[in-house]
Amino acid sequence: MEPDLQKTAARSPAKLNGKREQTKNQNRETILQAARQVFAELGYGATTVRDIIRATPLASGTFYNYFKSKEEVFQAIQDESALRIRPRLHEERAKAASVEEFISGTFRTFLEYVATDQSNFHAIRRNTDTLRVRVHTQEVIAGFEELREDLETAIAKGLFPPVNADYLMAAIVGVAFEVAERMLRRDNPDPATAAEFATALFTGGIRALPHVVAEPVKVVAAE
Repeated sequence: MEPDLQKTAARSPAKLNGKREQTKNQNRETILQAARQVFAELGYGATTVRDIIRATPLASGTFYNYFKSKEEVFQAIQDESALRIRPRLHEERAKAASVEEFISGTFRTFLEYVATDQSNFHAIRRNTDTLRVRVHTQEVIAGFEELREDLETAIAKGLFPPVNADYLMAAIVGVAFEVAERMLRRDNPDPATAAEFATALFTGGIRALPHVVAEPVKVVAAE
């Protein structure tokens, strides 16, 4: 076999694998994009897998090669969002030099993202049940844990008083998602105003929170 033909033959399997992978990625994104549109139009509760499939040029069997249910599709959409926003949130919190900067940076970054990521978050507007699906996805929960860890770091630095980081994380998450949902119901979502409100709510009351009392270390007597 001539050298040029040998090179072509050697490259062919790699090219085929690359093309196959590209097709898989395209099919998956086609399904996700169709699901975003259908969730936004019908609401999560009313949407069926058949609705999603009908919004794509793909066969029914192709859908099930990627997802088992509409729940998995929705969770994949939310995980992708979480992976995009988490680094921004962590970066904003890491550079905060005060409680106010930490809180305002968190809310502002999150709400600005929600306002611009219409393809994902419009789906939430139609059905509040989607909130319960969303918060159980792996990447979203990891984002909550990152917030708790950032709070613990800020407490250790003396940025925050020694409050309960777990409760504070849950409070910030709850307010962020509820305010985001209300913001998106408006004709002209205004993340700056929404973030200002949420920040004022927290910074106005955060210093009144009870401090965590360190539990005494139990000393086990040697036998």
